[in-house]
Amino acid sequence: MNFLPTNAEEMAARGWDSVDFVYVTGDAYVDHPSFGPAIISRVLESRGYRVGIIAQPDWTNGADILRLGLPRLGFLVSSGNMDSMVNHYSVAKKRRDFDAYTPGGAVGRRPDYACTVYCNYIRSHVKNAVIIAGGIEPSLRRLAHYDYWSDSLKRSVLIDSQADLISYGMGERSVVEIADALDSGLKPEQLTFIRGTVFKCRDLSVLGEYIELPSFEQLKNDKRKYAESFRIQCANTDAVTAKALVEDYGDCCVVVNPPSRPLTTEEMDAVYGLPYMRAWHPSYDAEGGIPAFKEIKFSICSSRGCFGGCSFCALTFHQGRTVQARSHESILREAELLASEPDFKGYIHDVGGPTANFRAPSCKKQAKEGVCAARQCLFPEPCPNLEVSHRDYTELLKKLRAVKGVKKVFVRSGIRFDYLMADKDDAFFNELVSHHVSGQLKVAPEHVSDRVLYYMGKPKNAVFRAFKKKFYSVTRKVGKEQYLVPYLMSSHPGSELSDAVELAEYLRDENLSPEQVQDFYPTPSTVSTCMYYTGVDPRTGKAVYSARSPHEKAMQRALIQYRNPKNYELVREALVKAGRTDLIGSGPTCLIHAPARVHGSGGKDARRISAAKANAGRPGKRQGKGRRVKK
Repeated sequence: MNFLPTNAEEMAARGWDSVDFVYVTGDAYVDHPSFGPAIISRVLESRGYRVGIIAQPDWTNGADILRLGLPRLGFLVSSGNMDSMVNHYSVAKKRRDFDAYTPGGAVGRRPDYACTVYCNYIRSHVKNAVIIAGGIEPSLRRLAHYDYWSDSLKRSVLIDSQADLISYGMGERSVVEIADALDSGLKPEQLTFIRGTVFKCRDLSVLGEYIELPSFEQLKNDKRKYAESFRIQCANTDAVTAKALVEDYGDCCVVVNPPSRPLTTEEMDAVYGLPYMRAWHPSYDAEGGIPAFKEIKFSICSSRGCFGGCSFCALTFHQGRTVQARSHESILREAELLASEPDFKGYIHDVGGPTANFRAPSCKKQAKEGVCAARQCLFPEPCPNLEVSHRDYTELLKKLRAVKGVKKVFVRSGIRFDYLMADKDDAFFNELVSHHVSGQLKVAPEHVSDRVLYYMGKPKNAVFRAFKKKFYSVTRKVGKEQYLVPYLMSSHPGSELSDAVELAEYLRDENLSPEQVQDFYPTPSTVSTCMYYTGVDPRTGKAVYSARSPHEKAMQRALIQYRNPKNYELVREALVKAGRTDLIGSGPTCLIHAPARVHGSGGKDARRISAAKANAGRPGKRQGKGRRVKK
C-alpha cells in the first residue's frame, strides 16, 4: 500500500520510525490531486520529506494528535477542502445533515472553525511545536474578517489559532520553502521572507516595502475603515505587483507577504503527475467511502486561477487572477488513467477549473506587469486588451474524445458565457453544443437586474440573453434537445424586493421554474461579503443595500420560486410590499392568483390552502428540473 502513513503500523511498514511533518486535516484522507492535503503531502514527499496524515482527529483526545509521534520539523494543519463553517452550516445557519468529505457522509467528525481548533489543540499538547496552517480556511481568514456565523469581526486566524505561520493560496511553492528553511535549522520566527505566507511581527523596521492597513481596533470601530482595508487587499493579490500588508493588533502585527508566483505549465504537470493513489484510504471502505471523491473521480482539473472577477467569489484571494494550465500531454495521461479504471463507464464528467473555458492568462502583459489592480478583465465589459480564444480548449477536448475507452467528455465546471460571446470564432460554441453537453448546460447569469449584476461583478443581462438565443439556435442546428439551466442567486447585496420581482417576471416570461435557488452566503474574503457587513461597496466607497433579515431573504427567494404553492403567502407579501399588486390576480402576466375567499370555519389555514391550490394551477407551470420548455 502506497498511501502515506496514517498510524504507527503503516509507518513501520515503510520502515519509518518518525516523520518530518504530520499533516492534520479536517477531511477524510483521499489521495487525489483534487484534494489539497494530498497535493501538499505528495509535493513534500517528492522533495524527500516524510509526511504522515492524521485525518479528522479526535480533538477531545490529546493522544490522537500524537499517534504518529512528534514530527521532526512540524505540523501542517488544514480544515480540508472547504471552510469548516460553510461545510457545517447552510446560509440559514442550520446544521447540515451531510458531510461529503467524511466517510459515508457522516457529520460531526470535525469541529467548527476546524483549523483554529486543531492548531490550539496541538499547541496545548505540544507547547513548542512548529505549526503551519494552510488551505482554504486560514487563507481566506488571514487578516481581520467578517464572520457571518457569529455576525462579528474576527481577528486573523494566525492570532486566534496560535500557529507560527500561514501558508496561503496554492501552497506548493511556499510549503517547500518552509520545509527547506526549517530543515536548514531556521526557527519559525525567522521565516519572514517566504512569499505566500503570513507571520507575526513586533518590529516593523525589519520589513522592506509594505502597506499598513487600518488597525484591528480601527476596523472594529469603523466599518468604512474595513471597506477601505478590503479594497487595498483586493489590489494586492497579484504576485507581480503586490506589496506586503501589515495589520496592527496592539501587541503585535500580522504581516501578509506577497503571493507565491503562479506555477508554470511544467510545474503544474509535475504536481498532477505525482504518484497519487487516486482513491480514499481503504480504512473508509466499510463506511461506504467518501462521497466527495465519487463526484470528481472521473473529472479532470485542467487549470487554476480565474479572471472572471465575480464579487461573491473568493478565488482571487486563493488562486489568483492569473490562469495557470496543464499541458495537453499531462491531461491526456490522466484521461488514460481514468479510462483504465475498472469502474470507468466511458464518461469523463468534467474537464476544467474554476472556469472551464479559461486556459491562459487574460493578456500578455501579465507576465511582466501583473493583472490590473484597478480594472477587471471582463467587467463591466471585456477589456480591449483581453485575448479571447478557445482554440486550445477546443483542441484539448477533441483529443480527449479520441482517447481509447472514452465515449463522451462533458463540461460541467462552468462556462463563462460572456467570455464565450466575446469570441468571434464560433468553433468552440459549436463543439460545446455538439459534443460536451449532457442534456443540460449549467450557466451562471445569477440575476437579470442590471443593478444587481453590477454589484455581483457580472455582465449585463443583455449578454446572457444573447448567449441563450445563440445556444438554442446552435442546438436546433445540430438536431439536439438540450437546455440551459441557469444558476440564480437571491438576496445578494444591492438586491431589493423590486429586483427580485424583476427576476420573477423574467422567469415567468421564459417559463422557467428553478428547483434550487442559492441565497447569497457571506463567506470570508469576498467583495460581496464586505458589502454585506459594511453596507459599502469597497470598489467605490458608496453605500449599498443588503437584505439582512431572514424574512426578507425568504421573500426574495420565494419570488424566484413563485410557482411553488408553499411560497404563496411570502410571494403575496413581497408583491404588496414592493407595490406590485398588479401581479396578483388572474391576468396573463400575474404571478399568483388573488386570495380565494373561503366560507365556513376553515379560517386562515383554509384560506392559505385555497390560495395555494389556485396558484398551483397557474398557466405555464410545468414539470422537470428547472428546464426550459421548448416553444
